[in-house]
Parts: sequence; C-alpha cells; structure tokens
Amino acid sequence: MAVQEQRKTGEKTVDCDILVVGGGIAGLSLASALAGRTDVLVAEAEPTLGFHTSSRSARQLIPSYGPAVIQDLTVRTLALIRALEVHLPKPVLTARSFLLVGSEESVRDRASGHMHPITPAQMMALAPELKPGHFPAAGLDTTSVGCDTDALMDYHRRRILDRGARILTGAPVRSACREAGGDSNGRWVTEAGEQSITSRVVVNAAGAWADELADLYSVRRRGLQPYRRTAAVVDVEHPLADGAPMVADADETFYYRADGNRVLVSPSESVPSAPMDARPHPGDVAALVELVNSVTTLGITGIVRSWTGLRTQTADGLPVVGYDDVVPGFFWLAGQGGYGFQTSSGLAETAAAMLQGEEPELPVAEALSPARPGL
Repeated sequence: MAVQEQRKTGEKTVDCDILVVGGGIAGLSLASALAGRTDVLVAEAEPTLGFHTSSRSARQLIPSYGPAVIQDLTVRTLALIRALEVHLPKPVLTARSFLLVGSEESVRDRASGHMHPITPAQMMALAPELKPGHFPAAGLDTTSVGCDTDALMDYHRRRILDRGARILTGAPVRSACREAGGDSNGRWVTEAGEQSITSRVVVNAAGAWADELADLYSVRRRGLQPYRRTAAVVDVEHPLADGAPMVADADETFYYRADGNRVLVSPSESVPSAPMDARPHPGDVAALVELVNSVTTLGITGIVRSWTGLRTQTADGLPVVGYDDVVPGFFWLAGQGGYGFQTSSGLAETAAAMLQGEEPELPVAEALSPARPGL
C-alpha cells in the first residue's frame, strides 16, 4: 500500500538545507534520521509516497541474504527498527524464519554466518508442503523476520512531519542548476513540480531513476540498472501453518511465504528493465504457479493479485552512498537492489552521519563510495 503524505507547501520558491529526491523507503528513512537536526525536504515525483518499489516488497528482512556489507547493514537495521518500535502501537517486526532449499552445492554457496545447515528431515518438518526428493539440502536463518513495511514507512513519514521537515508529492524534478559557480559554497536550484527549491545538498534517492536524475544535475551516471521482480498473492488448497518459514530456492527460481490464509509467491526473476511503472509480463505468473505446484502440495487454485517491482543495483551489487567525487553538493543514496527495506535504517544512519560530518556507526563508507573502482 502506498503512503499518502499529508503536508504540502503552497510556496512557489522553497529553501532548505538538504533536498532528498525520492519518497521511497530510502529517502524517507534518511529524512527521518535528519529531521530535527537540519532543514530537510523530501520531493517525490509520484502523487503518493512509496509508489514504486517500496510498495512492492516481499516484506521479509533476512540477515543471511546478500554480501557481508549488506548483512552488517541488515543487522544494524533490525536493531534500529526494534528501538523505534517502542513508539508504535504494535511491532513492525514479526518472527518468520527463512528456509533456503536446493542442491548441496547451491545451498552451501548461498549460506552465511546467519544461516545454519539442517537435515532433509528437519526441512520437511518445517515445510511439509515441499514434495520429497526435490531438494536434498537446506539452510535455516532463524534471525529472519517479517516486516510491516506500511507501518515502517508511515512511522518515518510522521516523524519527518512532526519534526518540522517537509514532504512534497507530485513533484518530479524537471531541471537543476548550481549557483555561485558550482563551488563547494554554492547552492542547488531544483525545479520540482510547481516548486523551485534551493538547497545546499541534493540527495539522489530516486531508485530506478537514480541515473536519470544524475543526468539532470550533470553528474556522471553510476551504471545503476533496474531489474524486474514479479510477485503474486494466490489462493491455495492447503494454507501454510502458523509460523511457517519463508521458503526460497537457492537457485533463485521461486520463493513463497504465508500471506494470511493465502500465499505470496515470486519467480525471483532478475530481468533488466528501463525505469518504469513495471507490470507483470503475460505468462510470468502462470509459469510461476505451475512451478510452485510442481514442487509443493500447496495446490494453487487462483491468483488474487500480482505486481512487478524494480530492484536497482550497481555492477558490484552494493549500494552507492556518499558525496559525488566530482560534483559538489550531490549525494548518492541509490542501488539498494533487493535489500531496500532490510538495509534502510542502517543506510539512513550511515548517510545522515556523512551528511552531518560525523563518523558513521558502521565502517562501510569506503565499500559504498561513489568513487570506488568499477563505478
């Protein structure tokens, strides 16, 4: 569900210290971390916040998923979310283990310190819907959790507004220029929607459009490629038991998890795409249903709804976070790939520290730098 912002400015010219372009989980998390510490404004192109990828999440945070840097950011994000949960009427995170299944080689290659191997018998006890003989090996991550992404997005939105920061929706960036000769003391003038926004810093949190946004600011692209990923909620003859883990194939051909009495399924595809409001391709969901029915006894009987999101990543698979190495006042917060929600708070904490001239809690700045080799 997309989150609607509740505060707009009627002014045609707006001034702020930091302009965050992008109202998905990355931009909102950062603005939430900065609100009250500096004058921050979020500009989102769509009429609602979280319209694209952030509203199409699998809603699972998996500490064993991704490279070491991503895992460190995930663990930190979980700690930060648990700290903010005390301010919410109900928890954002719920226990839901992550079960990885496949060949011995594929499971071994995907396993990490947050995942431990289990026997086929243990696998079948946890996921009795799996048909015997298809998956000889499995790994289990008991630190994995489900995430109420709508509640998390709404927490950040409310915190931004409660601390006097501003959110503009329906404000796509149309043009930008650098005042005062483009030096480090200059300011950006950004035309976004009906507003002209001046700011000391512009943060590029534009998701699949991050490289296109860089073009508008005359900043070199970083090879950020969007990839399609489709999901569907389906009716089944045999619903998953309460507390059932999320199950994923180590070869990344499918994953599924409970969604109430229904099941969320995905083909885990990673197909290059242009930045767009992605939609499922004809036949993708039907092929997924056939695959899941062939390896489980869930008995999918119908498709309730389906959607496609874009996961945008760099060539090395790590986010790009930090000040541009050539253009002053331009800060990258992009390329989260499939790790958007699970790294959101950790990345926001890191980026906020960098923007405030402080030392980040996690020593990840070099690994995520826009100036790193290969970008």
